[in-house]
Amino acid sequence: MVGTRGRLRAAFTLIELLVVIAIIAIMMALLLPAVQKVREAANRMRCANNLKQMGIALHMYNDDHGRLPPGGRLHGDQPGRPDTGDWGNDQGTWHVYLLPYLENDPMWTGYRNGQASGFPGVPFGYPRYAIISDGNFPAPGRPYSIQDRRQPPPKYLQCPSDDYDFSFNWFCSYAGSLGPQCLAGPCGADLFQWKCGALGIEPSGPGYTGISWSPDHGNAWSGNDIRGCFNRLGAKIRLADIIDGTSNTIMAGETRPVTHDHFTNVGWWHFNGAGAGAGTLPPINYEIQWPDLGWCTPADRYRGNWNVSWGFRSRHPAGANFLLGDGSVTLINKNIDDRTYQYLGSRHDQQAVSAP
Repeated sequence: MVGTRGRLRAAFTLIELLVVIAIIAIMMALLLPAVQKVREAANRMRCANNLKQMGIALHMYNDDHGRLPPGGRLHGDQPGRPDTGDWGNDQGTWHVYLLPYLENDPMWTGYRNGQASGFPGVPFGYPRYAIISDGNFPAPGRPYSIQDRRQPPPKYLQCPSDDYDFSFNWFCSYAGSLGPQCLAGPCGADLFQWKCGALGIEPSGPGYTGISWSPDHGNAWSGNDIRGCFNRLGAKIRLADIIDGTSNTIMAGETRPVTHDHFTNVGWWHFNGAGAGAGTLPPINYEIQWPDLGWCTPADRYRGNWNVSWGFRSRHPAGANFLLGDGSVTLINKNIDDRTYQYLGSRHDQQAVSAP
């Protein structure tokens, strides 16, 4: 008879088991930052690719229409068109006008024809109108329903690094650039207004050469009053108007919806929402308080203080992705020299700077 004692194996002791668990925990702690770093690098590349697609579409639109798409459009910008006297006559953002150039023809058709099933309604309940086929002039159409207004934006309008829940809301990660446009806020804390020439001088000397005063928030019908490439009232701006050179001018960039009151008031399609509500006056990734603590609290971090919130920011630790006028995309470091940043934002300051 063969005994079984030789085949028996001793079990782990409690101490040995704890040692093994500790080793595994240490290995996971060492590997986790590397995994997160790789994931962020992949997300940053996908985010840059989103902007790259939009850059190609913008050039195609400019070729077809002799101008860049309107950053935003409302009925009041066309003589003889219906106008309620308020800002309710939404005609869409540049994101809407690029739909057919980004393989979203069904959504564009639904928007143009006023079909509620093809495009979300407007939360404010104002009348909506269709856009005729040339994409240039609005025409009265059937008002939109407010049904399905939480329809999420196309995937290319969402940066994967942003932890915001895009699946249930209608906001997006990208805005057309106002450049160094004046941005007065309602809180009496206009920290960065001096850069646009509104005060005439810097705290330490003369203002930035070539950047003069401009209407706050880009509220102007003429492209001559817009320092960047877009505004929410649809001023006509062409690629040819970027006289500083397309490779040295910011055309669009990243934003974070939760840090910008207009981005979460209305959707990515609304002219007063995600069209052109970001400029270069606030530093890249300037910190905004979220959730809100109350009106203008604190004033220098409040998402409703447009002087500090209407800037470019992202979840990328180093900075944010930007689309330049030549269609290229670059990540600009949040510590960029401020003067250089303002000149990159302006399309006609005639100062010699290059994108990093």
